[in-house]
Amino acid sequence: MVIVTIDRGRVHADRPRDTRKGWFPMFSKFTTALPLRFWHKVRALENGCWKWTAGQRAGYGRFRLYGRSGPLVQAHRFAYEHLIGPIPAGLQSDHLCRNRACVNPAHLEPVTPRENVLRGDGLAAREARKTHCPKGHSYDAANTYHYFNKRYCRTCYRERPRPKSRL
Repeated sequence: MVIVTIDRGRVHADRPRDTRKGWFPMFSKFTTALPLRFWHKVRALENGCWKWTAGQRAGYGRFRLYGRSGPLVQAHRFAYEHLIGPIPAGLQSDHLCRNRACVNPAHLEPVTPRENVLRGDGLAAREARKTHCPKGHSYDAANTYHYFNKRYCRTCYRERPRPKSRL
């Protein structure tokens, strides 16, 4: 696979610059759906990701719709909506490749915000994946109680050390 990098209108690759037809061989069926300005900011990687090389915020690519004066949109959402279709209201796009800079719509899936958080590696996702307490007791309906949105083990609570009576 030839990796093509676009830099201010010049193509850097193992072959000379072609005309419009076949200029982006890995994007051939998509080149008409997105503006050429968009493709100048994309680099194809060997793992299938389309890395956004322009401006980013928190790792997500940002793209101006109409050049310098247009509003900023997230590049991965822009690509998904133009190549696949609209993202349904209330859903977020989840990067299946775990690469925030990827704009390949095949690597995106619309999911609920809860599902998006639980698929991640944040604190809430790590806690939700736990099936046992630190001492090895299972978090099941009979052995778990919830207090301020946190799970506690009933067995550990019963076995905790208690202060001695002063009498």
